[in-house]
Amino acid sequence: MKKPSFKKLSVIIGKKQIMLAGMTLVLGTAVYVNYAMSASGGIKTADKVPSKNIHYGEAQLVSAEEDSGEDYFAQARLDRTASRDKAAQTLQTIISGGDSTPEEQQAAAEDAAVMTGLIEKESKVENLIKAAGFSDCVVYLDGENANIVVKSEDGLIQTEAAQIKDILLSEVSVEAENIRIFDVE
Repeated sequence: MKKPSFKKLSVIIGKKQIMLAGMTLVLGTAVYVNYAMSASGGIKTADKVPSKNIHYGEAQLVSAEEDSGEDYFAQARLDRTASRDKAAQTLQTIISGGDSTPEEQQAAAEDAAVMTGLIEKESKVENLIKAAGFSDCVVYLDGENANIVVKSEDGLIQTEAAQIKDILLSEVSVEAENIRIFDVE
């Protein structure tokens, strides 16, 4: 009987077989980890939160958790800044882009100027609202709509909402029906 040569042996154990063996090893490891985690009780999760009695169709006050209020405002500002940075980068690409027409470049420059104006107005309104005695707020303007989120310990009363609306309207021209004021505890 003849011994197989290395050429024939290398054909028998090729790249496909090595890949198959490696994938089988990874799959076996995943199955073992899954078994070990389930046998030890798995990952610890929080206890189930008891649900409140909810009556669908009734108005509900939506507010953040008390201890997440400051985190909410910080995260909202970061999200707004990141969104505006992306938009500014896109507009800058259009303005300096080689294949855009002069009309497109002019429109992008005008959009950039409008966005800069909105950013300045948002900052100014936020500072004026804080100066009026509110501890924190975030203002979102898009030219036609204004959304204001204000930190309020006991919820906003009508006079406070009117005060916020007056501050906004002193700086921005927005239709009254397009103004939304939200409070976060």
